[in-house]
Amino acid sequence: MSWFPRKFPVPAVGVGVLLGLTLALPAEARVAGAGSTVSVPKIAFQQYVLTNGLTVILAPDAHAAAPPVIAVNVTYAVGSRSERPGRSGFAHLFEHMMFQGSENVAKTEHILLVQSNGGSMNGTTNQDRTNFFEALPANQLHLALFLEADRMRSLDISKANLENQRQVVEEEKRQSYDNRAYGHAYENLLDLAYTGFPYKHTTIGSMADLDAASLDDVRQFHQTYYEPNNAVLSVTGRFDPADARRAIEKYFGPIARGAEPPPVTFAEPSAYPGERRRTLRDPLARQPRYLAGYVTVPATDPDYFALVLLGDILGDGTTSRLYQALVEKRIATSAGGGEDENLGPGLFTLSMNLPTAGGPARAETALNAEIERIGKEGVTDDEMRTALAGERISEIRGLQTALGRAARLSLYGALFKDPGRVNTILPRLQAVTPADIQRVAAKYLVPANRSVVLTLPVESAASEGDTK
Repeated sequence: MSWFPRKFPVPAVGVGVLLGLTLALPAEARVAGAGSTVSVPKIAFQQYVLTNGLTVILAPDAHAAAPPVIAVNVTYAVGSRSERPGRSGFAHLFEHMMFQGSENVAKTEHILLVQSNGGSMNGTTNQDRTNFFEALPANQLHLALFLEADRMRSLDISKANLENQRQVVEEEKRQSYDNRAYGHAYENLLDLAYTGFPYKHTTIGSMADLDAASLDDVRQFHQTYYEPNNAVLSVTGRFDPADARRAIEKYFGPIARGAEPPPVTFAEPSAYPGERRRTLRDPLARQPRYLAGYVTVPATDPDYFALVLLGDILGDGTTSRLYQALVEKRIATSAGGGEDENLGPGLFTLSMNLPTAGGPARAETALNAEIERIGKEGVTDDEMRTALAGERISEIRGLQTALGRAARLSLYGALFKDPGRVNTILPRLQAVTPADIQRVAAKYLVPANRSVVLTLPVESAASEGDTK
């Protein structure tokens, strides 16, 4: 169970419903960008709020391809940012706990009911949110709504379930972090880059924190964040809105409203703190890896959209600056990067895998030269067109499926209180100018705002100390 990055790759779905997930994009607007005018798909939706605070978004599509399907997504505004020191990993733990049964659904029955009816389901967690989703034949809408409502209302948080899922999460951490090459690079980058706890730690949490979690701790976390007033429910695909409204009221309406969750403070310094560096020695690594991060802005900031395109121009594909300057010249074996879509301060990351010959210093010098060149000279119209075309393809692909639309509507409703953001991403990217990209490169991608984690392949797993 993983989480979607900003570009929202299409989630995995069962073969039996894959064709039915493709939806039409009927409404369009036209915007100018990089010297051309292109159409932008628009998603029509209805939004309302139940008396218990649950936000509901309905986006029916009467033109969906056969066989008709629906997708249901419930996004809770809770992620690792909501945790506190000494109690990390709770949001991800609950991604697993939510499949352990509720009052009317036995343990693992949620999965069995969805799959036996020709559907697929999953859950994902990141720093800002946790979501759960189902794709099913259209005649199973009530099943999906019933299942989500039952676990929202009456999740079975027992000692046995906690112990079982604690072991599952700890094994996941061993497989995905502790026993994987470069598995600790990103968590070290977060620790260096951020000052405040919300984004300073990984979603998986620490073994010590998971071991120390009591049943009362876990129940309190659930009671705080997994309430209807901290969630957004979206329904997309082939369905009757009136029927959906009746079913949603039936299943979700009786759930009691919870207390408002405490706000999260993103306390990052206003001035750049100076470069921070850390070297890790990884016995599983076969090549050196360079990973750099620059703290930027929330996704609601206008600069976010220029940073997205800057990331594409620097590190997306074979036409990117880093590929041409580093990979083609064999200074690096791979290179890439981009901007996160965060509720709080974002992180612009750049990474390189390096050949053992030549050394990291040479590669870092070449990478920095490309960043400085954009800050001083800007970018070309061709680079703008390529970056915008890539973003358009990515955005439209993410909206072609019922699951993709449901995920995006719920995400933007839960985090930004604005599901209509789904219709503004492309126009705002199209409005970015070359001057905007030059400005944000010069403003954010500077040494004083840089954190660097260098992973070296060695026999010992010991890590060196920090340097600032």
